[in-house]
Amino acid sequence: MECISIFDMLKIGVGPSSSHTLGPWRAAERWIKELKLNNTFDKVEAIHVDLYGSLSLTGKGHATDYAVMLGLCGCDPEYVATDTIPIIISNIKSTNTLTFNNEKIVNFNPETDIVFNRKFLPFHSNGMRFTATINGKKKKSTFYSIGGGFVVKEERKNSKRNFEIKCSFPYPIEKGTELLQFCKDLNLPISEVVYENEKSIREEPEIDIELQRIWDTMLECMYIGCHTEGNLPGGLNVRRRAYDMHQTLKGETPYTNPVEWIYAIRNTEVKFRQILKWVSCFALAVNEVNASLGRVVTAPTNGSAGVIPAVLMYYLVIENHDGNFEDIKKFLLVAGEIGSIFKKGATISAAMGGCQAEIGVSSAMAAGALTELLGGTPEQVLIAAEIAMEHHLGLTCDPIGGLVQIPCIERNAMGAIKAINAAELALDTNPENAKVPLDKVVNTMWETAKDMNTKYKETSEGGLAIGVNLTDC
Repeated sequence: MECISIFDMLKIGVGPSSSHTLGPWRAAERWIKELKLNNTFDKVEAIHVDLYGSLSLTGKGHATDYAVMLGLCGCDPEYVATDTIPIIISNIKSTNTLTFNNEKIVNFNPETDIVFNRKFLPFHSNGMRFTATINGKKKKSTFYSIGGGFVVKEERKNSKRNFEIKCSFPYPIEKGTELLQFCKDLNLPISEVVYENEKSIREEPEIDIELQRIWDTMLECMYIGCHTEGNLPGGLNVRRRAYDMHQTLKGETPYTNPVEWIYAIRNTEVKFRQILKWVSCFALAVNEVNASLGRVVTAPTNGSAGVIPAVLMYYLVIENHDGNFEDIKKFLLVAGEIGSIFKKGATISAAMGGCQAEIGVSSAMAAGALTELLGGTPEQVLIAAEIAMEHHLGLTCDPIGGLVQIPCIERNAMGAIKAINAAELALDTNPENAKVPLDKVVNTMWETAKDMNTKYKETSEGGLAIGVNLTDC
């Protein structure tokens, strides 16, 4: 059975896309490791990269070419200073060279050595091929970015199932029914079952440190987005809205950092309209940072990175002013497990399943996690996840100009609000009366994905992407 850690589902990286930016970035890193294992890295004379399918059709808008170059240079998306990215790319373009893995200078012209091929490779719609010239001969290696920053090779024996077996959990979970059975057998909530699995591959202090780092990244992302004014890059001239919304909501309590900001928000007015605006503001903030090549947490993807932070922030500033790291920890553990169930049973790639696979899954993750924090049973947690996804079924991915901006940023706000609503509905639902189990909606989402026309799967060849002209923006 596939073993997916919550740290696979919640990864720190650079925007705007997990499948089109983080995935190709990680693929370049993996290719370098492959060359080193084969003792051919030092012999590389030239590099060429081919991008296929969705990576080609919306690659420019998703900065896929930038991601590939940054990966080839040996930059780490978790730690690279984001303000240095334009400098690194500019240097490559001006010199037609790059420092391969930050070790050796190689001639590289981005205009000719990164080729966007419209055709799709048969294995997956997000294909890329790296070619190294070694002693005058071409050595090729093909990778696929399958969503959420996950990367696989077609040659691997498990490739047909789109995963790599890396570990074995004591409580293996592929479906919601299996998760509920473990909760019943162990008499534990979902978060603690997931924690037991994580402890089988990491020490408890490491788990807690990494969870704190994930939350710190989410919080900082919201903070930056709410305090950054102006238009987003990319040519659509999209106005950042989180800053303007935050200005009208923030109140008079002073603060100087993200943690103080939480306490300041708790002192603001919290009528229904303000709650809607705060949740939307948090979600918009994250995805505006994502759209400007900022650092976010895939949750489960970059394009849907705003939903989970917004809902968790809602809990901390609205629902529970005494909320602490233990609450954050439980939330992230539950969210990660729900996301892994969708990845195993369906997809988290918009190029495979449309936006239902990104916003829909993130909303389900957030809904379930919030339900546990609000006192819901394991059964109610899965009911919340099911409700959230049920009302995202069929959602297309049709970004205007191939940019993760319209309608992507707003969709995070809508996904967050739906998650909160789904949690409240689930808390008032007797599981014995529930008609649609989570596993059924996971399967339905996958069947819907397979039936969906390709033009609605992150190709910018249908829907809003062609219904709205760039000149209209």
